[in-house]
Amino acid sequence: MKALFDAYGAMLGKAIIVHTGYVLAAVCVGFVLGLTLGVLLSRVPKWSGVILPIVSIFQTIPGLVFIGVLFLWLGMVPLTVIIALSIYAMFPVLKNTYTGILEVEAQYVEAAKGCGMSGFQALVKVELPLAMPTIIAGLRMAAIYTVSWAVLAAMIGLGGLGDFVYQGTNSNNNTLILLGAIPAALLSIAIGAVIDVLQKKVTPRGLRKEAGK
Repeated sequence: MKALFDAYGAMLGKAIIVHTGYVLAAVCVGFVLGLTLGVLLSRVPKWSGVILPIVSIFQTIPGLVFIGVLFLWLGMVPLTVIIALSIYAMFPVLKNTYTGILEVEAQYVEAAKGCGMSGFQALVKVELPLAMPTIIAGLRMAAIYTVSWAVLAAMIGLGGLGDFVYQGTNSNNNTLILLGAIPAALLSIAIGAVIDVLQKKVTPRGLRKEAGK
C-alpha cells in the first residue's frame, strides 16, 4: 500500500483537486443559470413548453460527444469541461425551480400581495422560500451527477480522477481504476451530505415541522 501511494500519491492529490474544481465551478454556474431560468419560466409558464424541451435535448447528448464538440470549438482548456458540465448541471435545478415555484399554493402568494408586497417581494420572501426544498433537491441531483460526468475531462487530456479510471481500463489495472473511482464516490457522498445540511438550513421551519410529523 505504501509503495502504491509513493507512486501515485502526488498524482492522486492533484487529480482530486482538479476534479473537485470542475465540479464546484460547474455546479455553481449551473445552479445560477437553472435558478434564473426556472424563475423566469415560472413567470411565463407558456414558454416552458418550448424552453424545457430544448434544454432537455442537451441531456440526451452523450457527455463524451458534447465535450468532444466543445473541444473542437474551444480547444483543450478547462473552460471546455466547465461549460459542458454546467449545462448538464443546470437542467435538474431549472426543472425543480420551475416545478417548485408553480407548486406554491396560490393562497400564500395572494396573502403576500394582500399585505402590500410587490410581485418581486412575493417571489423572494414567499415563493422561493417555500420552493427551496425542491430547488435544493435539484441542486443535490446536479452535484452528484456532475461528479461522475467530470470523469470525462480525462478523455480530452484535462485531468481529474478520470485519468486513473481510463488508464486503469486501458491497461486492465484494477488498482488504477479504484484509485479514481473510490475518491469520486467519496466526493459524491461528501457533497451530498453538505447539500443535505444546506437543505435543512434553508427549509422554512413550518415545512420542517410538517416533514417531521
